[in-house]
Amino acid sequence: MPRYLYILVFNNLRLLSMLSALVLTSCVSEIMEVEVTRVVKKEVEVETIVEKIIEVEVEVTREVRVDIEHVVEVERNAGQVFVLGSFIESDADNFSLAVKPFEEHTGIDVVYEGSRSFEHLLSVLESGGEAPDIAAFPQLSVMADLARAGKLVKLESMINTDLLLNGYGEAWFDLASVDGDIYGVWYRASVSSLVWYPHPEFEASGYEIPGTWEEMIFLSDQIVSDGHTPWCLGMKSGVASGWPGTDWIEDIMLRASGPQVFDQWVRHEIPFNHPDVRRAFELFGEIALNPEYVYGGTVGILDTNFDDAIHPLLADPPQCYLHRQSGFLTPSLTDGLNADMEVEAFLLPLIDEKFGVPAIVTGDVFAALDDTPQVRALMAYLATTEPHFIWAGKGGHISPHLGVGLHVYGDGIVASQAELLQSANTLRFDGSDMMPSSVGMGSFSSGMQDFIAGKDLDEVLAGIEMSWPDK
Repeated sequence: MPRYLYILVFNNLRLLSMLSALVLTSCVSEIMEVEVTRVVKKEVEVETIVEKIIEVEVEVTREVRVDIEHVVEVERNAGQVFVLGSFIESDADNFSLAVKPFEEHTGIDVVYEGSRSFEHLLSVLESGGEAPDIAAFPQLSVMADLARAGKLVKLESMINTDLLLNGYGEAWFDLASVDGDIYGVWYRASVSSLVWYPHPEFEASGYEIPGTWEEMIFLSDQIVSDGHTPWCLGMKSGVASGWPGTDWIEDIMLRASGPQVFDQWVRHEIPFNHPDVRRAFELFGEIALNPEYVYGGTVGILDTNFDDAIHPLLADPPQCYLHRQSGFLTPSLTDGLNADMEVEAFLLPLIDEKFGVPAIVTGDVFAALDDTPQVRALMAYLATTEPHFIWAGKGGHISPHLGVGLHVYGDGIVASQAELLQSANTLRFDGSDMMPSSVGMGSFSSGMQDFIAGKDLDEVLAGIEMSWPDK
């Protein structure tokens, strides 16, 4: 029985060498029978002492029956894997670099296509019978929908999922699972629960990083008493305007009500006008609706683009001292700015001590839409540390893989975010991304704008609740 054999050699969780062989057998219909066999071998010298060897065997024999006119297509694509994702430009280039060792080891070509309209393009390709072999999902709700529709391949049939659990930890393993089955391999992550601050000015003013919500409010009052504005906040984002406010509510829900209630809220097992949700809006209002707290006040919040909101914090002297926003800001901060010296971040502090300091995360997770030897090989490779070392070394993003040490990151500000992520007590994926799009990117986002504009909170919450698709 042909098998694809990956030998993973670890020294302190670092991959030292990879030996791979691929045998592909493709059997066609009774009209014609074609056998395609390819064996690629790579000899690697290992000078480092090997501490532990783990062998993973993956079954790759797959019988394929096609019409005679498709035989040539099978032969032509026998050495390719088509990957669709949302990362483009430099991020797409970094992905190509990350899979280059895999291509060199196996002879398999990885063909990547990136699009900002990932969800729409995936739907078009899938409905037209041209679905990618692997998709890099930026939203877990889309992956979950396809998994429940039976259109994704369970990883337990492709690779050793124990290695995934050991490599990523239980929290990330669970996030990549749907209804108890593991489908995804995480590639990159971003921490949403960050509060940015201008480090030199912060230190010179004698300000301290708050450990609780109450301490953060005290710090805000201290900054006001010093004649400054504590917060920068902008929620403008075209048709998606309001989403930075949804991130605030998600962070507060997770800290004030805990992960269990957070999950119930995201799954609509409690209504949107539940007292816990109302309290989260009220706590957010303590900051957002206080004219002394926010640069530009509520008008500024509604009229400032989310990606411009941090600019007053970077001014000399700073026009604000605190800005809650995701780690995806990092590439823009490190472009032409000595961010290691000027800007740092801390996790939004705890609200209820029993829930500690959790983190909301986003990221890209690979899942297979087809089950071929090539797809199995690439999914197995993506679960190792090698592509993560390459990508993380380029900076800008965090790897969720536990085998990637802080020394790997290309810049200090990303390494500090990775350290913050490791310190979080609980992880949850962005809540609005897990809700139906008509709510998460629709009524929830618009409701945040209405709340900032002064609409009655009970009306805002009732409107979002009524918009839920099952109402």
